[in-house]
Amino acid sequence: MSTAHSSPRGGVTVGTLSELPPLEAGAVIYLRHWFSGAETREQMRLDFEVNFGPEMAEAAFEAFGSLCNFCATHGRRPLVRHGMACNCLGADENCFANLLASAAEGQQDDAQILAALIVTPRKASELTQLASDCGLLMQQVMGPRPPLQPARPDTATLH
Repeated sequence: MSTAHSSPRGGVTVGTLSELPPLEAGAVIYLRHWFSGAETREQMRLDFEVNFGPEMAEAAFEAFGSLCNFCATHGRRPLVRHGMACNCLGADENCFANLLASAAEGQQDDAQILAALIVTPRKASELTQLASDCGLLMQQVMGPRPPLQPARPDTATLH
């Protein structure tokens, strides 16, 4: 097995953006915007103003930026992202989106596990808190979520 030219595992396609609920899809799209440069960040800021309204836009933009910058600064490695127009969902993007959603929904144990995949365990609690703050803001705009599942399901089998 040769690893000389292998693709980063974090970029492996695990689904499509169209399969995600609104909060998670938004998290991936905005993650791509944040790390694609000043022009796309400005597009993101304008999108936040349209979607969040002027009162919440700045807080949401700052919260999302803090979350992304924390991942970049304290990440185990850079998060692998697909292109801006790509409908694929990469493994790292999926982890980030699920971190944001689980933290926003108050599923702290799941959020901690996902955070520890992105940053070292020592930084996971801090990342979880940032994800919770950001996710709660974004959740207000994305609309109501389905009821939470019980914390301890009878079985971990979905189908």
